[in-house]
Amino acid sequence: MTNLSVNLNKIALLRNARSVGIPSVSKAAQTCIEAGVHGITVHPRPDERHIKYSDVYELKPIVSSIEFNIEGNPFTGKYMDLVSEILPAQATLVPDVPGAVTSDHGWDLNTKNFKKLSPIVDRLKELGIRVSIFIDPILETVEKVKHLGADRIELYTEPFAQAFATHKNLELLTRKYTLAAQEAEKIELGVNAGHDLNLDNLGYFCQNVKPVMEVSIGHALISDAIDMGLANAVKEYCKILQENS
Repeated sequence: MTNLSVNLNKIALLRNARSVGIPSVSKAAQTCIEAGVHGITVHPRPDERHIKYSDVYELKPIVSSIEFNIEGNPFTGKYMDLVSEILPAQATLVPDVPGAVTSDHGWDLNTKNFKKLSPIVDRLKELGIRVSIFIDPILETVEKVKHLGADRIELYTEPFAQAFATHKNLELLTRKYTLAAQEAEKIELGVNAGHDLNLDNLGYFCQNVKPVMEVSIGHALISDAIDMGLANAVKEYCKILQENS
């Protein structure tokens, strides 16, 4: 079955709108755990506009019974210092630029980026942290991730979500994700996926793109939680994954 990791950035964004500490990121994590989630994801950015570095330290003991995934650009802010201290189960390396509203592309593993990432991947693996590289569904990039020495890829799924919503080139684009996942499995890379997956498109994605070990979902799930409550939203996503993967 495909596992669910809940991204708590939007909980933190709402909390930061006021100075009273609510909603609590730690309480949200506990609610997700009690509802059956497999993992918790956070993506602290240098400006701390949502998840703060202090949140990550507070979350560490709370998520000790499940997987902790910390996303970020290893070349900006305090990312490497943070993961070296927290030692999460997984570090997902994302090519965000400072000030980016959200992740909007995967790594271009050209020669320059490959050389920059190689010692980062080595360092994280020395620390016993599983390394996932955020990429677009491009076969050549999948193969480069293997040579980089990482453990998994995370497929950037916003283009899929847009195709699903507009019914434009859906089959063609889905095929790209399927081929990328299959190539990763063939060369013994794990496959994660994330970005704009939701209750409408998640089942279709999991039915057609295999194998996927984990999906990271934040914005849509937290939005659904406004209508149905956080625990119920988590359960609905888990149900879809159980039925379709």
